[in-house]
Amino acid sequence: MILRAKIIPIKIGRDAVIMNQADADELGLLEGDRVRIIAKKSTVATVQIAMGLIERGELGVCYELAEACDIDEGSEVRIVPVPKPPSVEYIRKKLDGGKLTKDEIYRIVKDIVSNALTEVELTAFVLSTYIHGLDFDEIEWLTRAMIETGETLTFDEGTVVDKHSIGGVPGNKISLIIVPTVAASGLLIPKTASRAITSASGTADTMEVLTNVTLSVEEIKEITEKVGGVIAWGGATNIAPADDKIIRVEYSLAIDPRPQLLASVMAKKGAIGAKNIVIDIPVGSGSKVPNIELGRQLANDFVELGRRLGLNVTCALTYGGQPIGRAIGPALEAWEALKTMENKSGPRSLIEKALGIAGILFEMTGKAVNGYAYAEQIFKSGKTLEKFKQIIEAQGGDPNVKSDDIPIGDKTYDVVAPIDGAVATVHNHRLVKIARAAGAPKDKGAGILLHKKGGQHVKAGDKLFTIYAEKEWKLDKAIEIATREPPLIVSGMILEKYPSYRII
Repeated sequence: MILRAKIIPIKIGRDAVIMNQADADELGLLEGDRVRIIAKKSTVATVQIAMGLIERGELGVCYELAEACDIDEGSEVRIVPVPKPPSVEYIRKKLDGGKLTKDEIYRIVKDIVSNALTEVELTAFVLSTYIHGLDFDEIEWLTRAMIETGETLTFDEGTVVDKHSIGGVPGNKISLIIVPTVAASGLLIPKTASRAITSASGTADTMEVLTNVTLSVEEIKEITEKVGGVIAWGGATNIAPADDKIIRVEYSLAIDPRPQLLASVMAKKGAIGAKNIVIDIPVGSGSKVPNIELGRQLANDFVELGRRLGLNVTCALTYGGQPIGRAIGPALEAWEALKTMENKSGPRSLIEKALGIAGILFEMTGKAVNGYAYAEQIFKSGKTLEKFKQIIEAQGGDPNVKSDDIPIGDKTYDVVAPIDGAVATVHNHRLVKIARAAGAPKDKGAGILLHKKGGQHVKAGDKLFTIYAEKEWKLDKAIEIATREPPLIVSGMILEKYPSYRII
């Protein structure tokens, strides 16, 4: 059937179209059935039926689907009913606790990438792995399928390395120091990074304050070969595209199944051609991995998966009990990282973690016996900053930018210590909640700057942290949360007062 496209300004989801009841009846379609949309490009969508909104002979599509299939208002669109793919049966098999074959996993991943699965079916697949898990054969097949259904990078010359943090710690802007330090040594590090999902800033959000991060695979390769490194947003590429769709479902459900975590990280590292990889696993209260024993178990899984994929993997179990450095939020983190490179000094937690992970990569590749000392030498010599400026310029930014040029939110509020004592507890998740309420990561200048961290002594009235925002009403919301859920607990013998606010 050929229908006229009607682009509608409402969110119905990219995998859905709206039909008139009469047209649906003619094709024998019910709500939730699948159709293939054939225009300049093609995709599979599910049917929704509406009375009044769509006239007979029209097909309602949202802006996102119209852009994906290059559909113009009023253009002719052909729709063809399609049956459920076989992968739906494979998902049901996993829901029942069965083991999937290699071919079944490959088919599921291909159908995820081609949008052949509905949101409900994709959610069912994610839940099946969350409930029943995947064994190592299944995890390996899932990882390989993710790699092979997307774009990949290959470099004819040079040693390619990469690093990845599993996240969970605010202020983790270490990639902005690691990448130029490693690139300055002659190694290649094409770092693809994520945007924030639940955090106050992803590496891509932070780097975007300084330069363009929306790069194609071809641009990533070209820049890496030219200057040795890149920090780009992975979502702008077609690298492991199934992973981005799976992560969207995990975020909605607030779950992070270990099999998906392993496959997600290793697929993206394998796809960019890295052979030596460091995985940063923060452990401690407030991080994703609460204790070092669980961290070791996860590290063992990463190393084993790397062995199966032919990748050399080393895991660094790092302290995740409080933020890295003192800045939380895109512009503040970019400012702190650049200021640290300019001064060749800065927060010890930031420098030690960044140079420590860079040092592991140097030891893995034979660049140095004492990797930390070698990384520190590059950093102290100014070569890290010099290389970082080259990367900024190659990605389209201003190489002469200074840390003090970075605009920070002009609406501020200082939170002070209520009593004499020491910072006994730092709640990572509360800091993130406050920074996001202030506007981060969408408002680049929003976030938090810590003046005190865990274990430091304070006097009543000393500044604990400053909240930054670009809009007054967002600052008010952040202040409200900070008052109700204090992220830094100062105590003497009384550990905490509950409730922490007064009712007037």
